[in-house]
Amino acid sequence: MTKSKSSELLGKTVVSKSGKKFGFLGDLVFESRTGELIYLAVKTPTAFCMSLDLEKDKSGKFLVPFSAVISTGDFVIVSEEDIV
Repeated sequence: MTKSKSSELLGKTVVSKSGKKFGFLGDLVFESRTGELIYLAVKTPTAFCMSLDLEKDKSGKFLVPFSAVISTGDFVIVSEEDIV
């Protein structure tokens, strides 16, 4: 995965590698001590996203584990298998 500025990722559509839409990237969740990226916070979730058993943050955004991210570009592509 190529390096991107976090501001370039915010607002991008989050989709699975099979093309199922999750919603839009609303925020990034980091581990404050290490700076490790832990979650993508999805805003405006689709029915598909809401049907998954994902954690939510305090504001109700669905959290997709960063470990599921395959690539970033025009979209943020995640692996469904690594989420469930």
